Amino acid sequence: MANSRIGESLWEDWNGNGYYSVLPMCTVFVTYGHVDLENDVVRRALASHIQRSGYVDSLGQAYALLDRSVFTQGYAGCVDEESDPTVCEDDGETFYGDIVDDILPTTWVEVLV
Repeated sequence: MANSRIGESLWEDWNGNGYYSVLPMCTVFVTYGHVDLENDVVRRALASHIQRSGYVDSLGQAYALLDRSVFTQGYAGCVDEESDPTVCEDDGETFYGDIVDDILPTTWVEVLV
């Protein structure tokens, strides 16, 4: 089973709305909750996700990418009945003034893959 280890399903590719990356041409990964990227379990889970998703061939290459990544914390939730999350403030308001439901603390990591 590919996702049987602790933390394996912690990260996913960001497919939501309203997150504007700092790094050009990067891939953005997300987890829900404010996590510390210096934590070994968190870092290992993200490196493993990067490798298993086929962005790199080895775990070592994934760790090297994390050394040059941009780490951001904020909030996200769903606007109306949309299934994709949207970035918002901690009060649930988006940049465009929409209100999101089910606000979640969120951590994004930008990686040049």
